[in-house]
Formats: sequence, C-alpha cells, structure tokens
Amino acid sequence: MLDRIDIHIEVPRVDFEKLSDKRRGESSEDIRARVEKARQIQRDRFTELKNGVMTNADMRVAEVRQFCELDEAGQALIKTAMAQLQLSARAYHRILKLSRTIADLAGEENIASTHLAEALQYRPKGMMV
Repeated sequence: MLDRIDIHIEVPRVDFEKLSDKRRGESSEDIRARVEKARQIQRDRFTELKNGVMTNADMRVAEVRQFCELDEAGQALIKTAMAQLQLSARAYHRILKLSRTIADLAGEENIASTHLAEALQYRPKGMMV
C-alpha cells in the first residue's frame, strides 16, 4: 500500500525554541495562490492533449517523456538514484512527475536538479520500489 503514496515525510519532534519563535511562516493565502498558479500551469500544459491528462499526476509515460525532460545534471542524478536506491521504472516515472510538480510550484519552466533532489528525498526510507 505504501508504494502507492508519492510523498513520505518523517516529522521529527519540534524543539521549544522553534515553537516559541516569533517569526511567521508563509501564510495559507500565499500557499493557496502558489498552488492555484501551479494547477493553472498544468491545465495550460495539457489543454491541447485532449487525452484526459489534466495534472502532472495524470501523466502517462509518453507525457512524462514530453514534459519531464532533465538536463545533464538531472540525468546524472536520477541515474545515480536509480542505481543506489534500486528504483523501479514505476518509481522513476513517479519521481519525474513529482519533480515536475515541484518545479511548477516554484514557477520554473524546467525541472532543475534541486527539484529532482527534493522529489527523491520524499521517497519512503527503506522502500526499494
């Protein structure tokens, strides 16, 4: 069942100093605006496909190949991750789709190595699929 979930995050205990800090994080309104913008980017990206794909999560292999191109650094990173983590083809495509979403949330047209690295860190620890 866990291999069907794309994002796994361990949540450590929060120190008192962080809880009592007066700094404010990003507002819910700002986060919502960023997510809505990313969703619009995805709708625009897939509007001409007319095959039912509306979001990055809906992409099939053909769309992943078309919309999730990596530069040389990204290709080297995913190649290393595939070997070290023994990732399956399914995991490879899921990581690319998540990387595409992270790039969309950042307002970036291309997937950068940082987006790919972030997607890789959301893999469940110890899961080899």
